[in-house]
Amino acid sequence: MFKDFKLIAGRPVSIQVKDYMKHLIIKSALQGGQKLPSTRELSTLLKVSRNSVISAYEGLEDDGFAYTVQGQGSYVAQGAAAGQGEPEAATWSMDWTERLSSQALLAEELDIMKRGIRAEKGTISFTSIAPDEHLFDLDHVRRAFLERMSVEGNVLLNYGYAKGYKPLIDYLKQYMEHKGVDLRGKDLLITNGFTEGFDLVLSALGKRHGTVVCENPTHHTAIKNLRLHGFGIHGVTMERDGIHLGELKQALEAQQYDCAYLVPSYHNPTGIVMSPEKRQRLMKLMQDYNVPVIEDGFNEELRYSGAHVAPLIAAAGGGNGVVYLGSFSKVLFPGLRVGWVLADQELIYYLESVKRARTIHTSTLDQSILYQYLLGGNLEKYLKKARLEYKRKYELTLACCNEHIPYATLSGDGGLHLFVTFAEGFNTRELLAACHAQGVIFTAGDIFFTDGAGQNTLRLGFSRVADEDIMSGIAIIGKTARKIMGE
Repeated sequence: MFKDFKLIAGRPVSIQVKDYMKHLIIKSALQGGQKLPSTRELSTLLKVSRNSVISAYEGLEDDGFAYTVQGQGSYVAQGAAAGQGEPEAATWSMDWTERLSSQALLAEELDIMKRGIRAEKGTISFTSIAPDEHLFDLDHVRRAFLERMSVEGNVLLNYGYAKGYKPLIDYLKQYMEHKGVDLRGKDLLITNGFTEGFDLVLSALGKRHGTVVCENPTHHTAIKNLRLHGFGIHGVTMERDGIHLGELKQALEAQQYDCAYLVPSYHNPTGIVMSPEKRQRLMKLMQDYNVPVIEDGFNEELRYSGAHVAPLIAAAGGGNGVVYLGSFSKVLFPGLRVGWVLADQELIYYLESVKRARTIHTSTLDQSILYQYLLGGNLEKYLKKARLEYKRKYELTLACCNEHIPYATLSGDGGLHLFVTFAEGFNTRELLAACHAQGVIFTAGDIFFTDGAGQNTLRLGFSRVADEDIMSGIAIIGKTARKIMGE
């Protein structure tokens, strides 16, 4: 005993000794009522200072794992060991799979992270569309944290408000106003990123018709959440400038929908930006059929060229039929789980209650750091740097695809990914398996389709891939695709 103790650098020795002794007690290596080694003896056995052991014993006593008898030493508290209860209770086993809800089973079934190909060390992976951490503005984030903590640290570490941190709410309202949004009659709720915002909105929507209309293909996370909430999904074909309005009109005439879910800018997965003209016509169509729109403001900031395109909620003017879901996760720092819902103030009133019942509030610390970072004008500086780098990678990836990949169509107007479509009959799952064997992986496109189609498509995320890996990886994909095609 005591021979397997190993110190870990950077952690107080007394706490490590306390945790080690606690582990021995819980595992019944030390029994209730058993005398512990003297502080001098244990310090010799563990090769640590006696003061560290004294402090560790005091901690064990504070935690209820030991007690001291004056003049005799320290002892293990009765009942502290995990196995000292009734033997039946100690071996009680429950089959939790028999008690799982249909929603839990469906969530596991839709969990592509558990079924996807793991990227072994050295693999060139085009699967991620997260920002490149090498671009993160750590100095200004650190400064924002220190500045906000110095101003109201005691407040930030306590409970916050379900609606969000007011300074950030006010900032984001102004931020959305600068996008052309008419804020009259609207309000804003802070969420834990896009996913929670989407989940809250779906939770608040009644299933009057049970079906949602969206683009086809569309964001896989959205498909997953729609299915988990029990909604049927009707996908509408994409054109080069966004959703096919003729097909959408036919769908709206054929049946009623609870809402529409749309990604108008740098669409995931196609990367398409819906034209301003189509946005206006789209909003008129949704108004005519009285179908509310959930707009995913995905990657709006990563515009590399061309004029600013206003979001759908701006195109809606003073109307309240659009629910906007925003987030900086793909642009700034995904680790700060902060997103927002901008919508009709009455809807936000109810969403706030749903949010409070589920997660109480989004981390006030995260919100305050983001607020201070934004307040200092750092977003504009960061975006300038990020756009230059991602534009360079985008153009490199585009050039490599044009040189090597025998695609039928290629889309992506900016953002962090390109979408490749091969001729009908080509199978990108087969291509993925063959490329994986050569150390290259990507995202097969079928997961983004609402109707089981897309077997001939794939998404290439380039944001976190080094230049040399972009060039060699795409060359391997192209060469392998030509080999499968028999060229």
